[in-house]
Amino acid sequence: MNRKIKLIWDFRGPAAAKTAEHHEIHLKEYIVIEKLPLNITGFNILNEMHAIAFMVVEEAQMIAVRDALKPHRGEVYE
Repeated sequence: MNRKIKLIWDFRGPAAAKTAEHHEIHLKEYIVIEKLPLNITGFNILNEMHAIAFMVVEEAQMIAVRDALKPHRGEVYE
């Protein structure tokens, strides 16, 4: 079974929520352009000064996507 990895971009400051929301648009575009098998993206507002955008990739694609998009961190997606 292939593990799924959640790649995460952190945004901080008063515009964090809008920036994370906008970043998700670009993540969706990347998925279409690269024809990635998974289409799981999103953004979460953690508090008024911190939000994240994320995308989930299969472990086999993680290195290529990480090198291309430079996420701040990642975790195993369940």
